[in-house]
Amino acid sequence: MRVLGIDPGTLNLGYGIVDEEVDGITMVDCGVLSLPSRVPVEQRLSSFYMKLSEIVDQYQPDEVAIEEPFVAGNARSALAIGRAQAIAILAAANRNLPVFRYLPTQVKQQVTDYGGSSKEQVQEMVKIQLGLSQLPQPSDVADALAVAICHLHQRHIEHLLARNK
Repeated sequence: MRVLGIDPGTLNLGYGIVDEEVDGITMVDCGVLSLPSRVPVEQRLSSFYMKLSEIVDQYQPDEVAIEEPFVAGNARSALAIGRAQAIAILAAANRNLPVFRYLPTQVKQQVTDYGGSSKEQVQEMVKIQLGLSQLPQPSDVADALAVAICHLHQRHIEHLLARNK
């Protein structure tokens, strides 16, 4: 199972691709799509959509997992992130890929066992779970990889629950 995890943003959009095999989870690729704030938002979103579409075409994930925007009283920020989330959903949907969305607290809970974990704790646990030699940098990359790991963990839980019915 290959999963593309996405941490949406309108300036920096993190992505991480992981494979799950019998012997564990491995990182295939990761990175950050970045454009300066002086570039109009519609051009940034268009560029991110095209680049994400290329990533999907290149790596052929089976499923896509995307982090939901964290609202926390800043509606403007949540709306901007929601736009980036929408282009990520569109890049997957246009290739008939299933899309799964997770709240930041769900991701942290699945990856670190604590929904209030810091970014540093998430980075460390992603490093450990993927057997990386160094912390995934920047945090947008770690968050995208964490979303992909969260999705794989969630699939296991759902599979176990379905099997025990």
